[in-house]
Amino acid sequence: MNDKSTTTLMQSLLRPELLASKAYAVTPSDGLIKLDAMENPFHLPAALRQQWLESLADAPLNRYPDAHPDALIAALKAHIGVPEGAELMLGNGSDELIQILVTAVAGSQRPIMAVDPSFVMYRILAQQLGLAFTGIPLDADFQLDLPAMLTAIAAQQPGIIFLDWPNNPSGSLFPEADLEAIVAAAPGLVVVDEAYHAFSRTTFADRLGRTPNLLLLRTLSKEGLAGLRLGMLAGPAAWIQELDKLRLPYNINVLTQRSVAFYLCHTKVLDAQAEILRSERERLLKTISSYGLPIWPSAANFLLFHAPGRAAALFSGLREGGVLIKAFTGHPRLSEYLRVSVGTPAENDRFLAVLESLL
Repeated sequence: MNDKSTTTLMQSLLRPELLASKAYAVTPSDGLIKLDAMENPFHLPAALRQQWLESLADAPLNRYPDAHPDALIAALKAHIGVPEGAELMLGNGSDELIQILVTAVAGSQRPIMAVDPSFVMYRILAQQLGLAFTGIPLDADFQLDLPAMLTAIAAQQPGIIFLDWPNNPSGSLFPEADLEAIVAAAPGLVVVDEAYHAFSRTTFADRLGRTPNLLLLRTLSKEGLAGLRLGMLAGPAAWIQELDKLRLPYNINVLTQRSVAFYLCHTKVLDAQAEILRSERERLLKTISSYGLPIWPSAANFLLFHAPGRAAALFSGLREGGVLIKAFTGHPRLSEYLRVSVGTPAENDRFLAVLESLL
């Protein structure tokens, strides 16, 4: 089959929104200090890593994993603070759970809503499934514009509102009262995405069950286990029961299940790492500010700073100096902004040294 025939067949079978979209891009990072993806830069201590490996030694790789690991789910509910009466489902990262949520409401043809800018997968998954996506612009300080949000909710009646809290890419922690107002006004679901809870130490978990439309997303990725790909969705039992019908069987592999169970017995280690990162975040904030670059306070493990007229040059210069951070392409508001993840003290020293030399 020639290329023309292939194109014709794809155009006849695939959703136009899929053909018009682009795959999520991941920048190669080999040989670079990787400060572009909000990861925990620390490994587990060597002794603990050995214990972890031993816990995996007899994992039955020849068998399908537990399709509904009740003991692990119960432990994760306690870890998150899910109140009695609410339930939890597991996903292959938060991305799978976002996809399940959008798929579940796709038949309603009601739009998906979030603030703008925010986590890009809300938009990508909505548009690929043929749903309208509405991004409500943040104000000049990347804060929530509550009146604009409430007006859009009333006019568009969204099926789901995603609230990244703290929000990526600015790290802003919107006021709790604003989130409560959105939950009260929303005709559909409100999903509070607490991916960076380890650094904000603020949660809506205790509000689950007070209203029928509030759900909570969490992940272990930012706590230091990004490679395990474990996301969690908590909410009223009736919602979780229905959404679980869309979850593919055996979606959490046996090594991830065993590893997470091990981690939950050693949370103090990753808590201590998060404390170091919170301290380093404040050091980076003060130092970058001292260089004369406008920078936004963050409740997450990254910082957004403004480099008008030189963002591209700084990104390239940092990369040449061995440091990879995040440059934004395709978003008109962010083209002159850069985002740096908080690394180890040594990695942060290197980033600051290269950045200062470029300025």
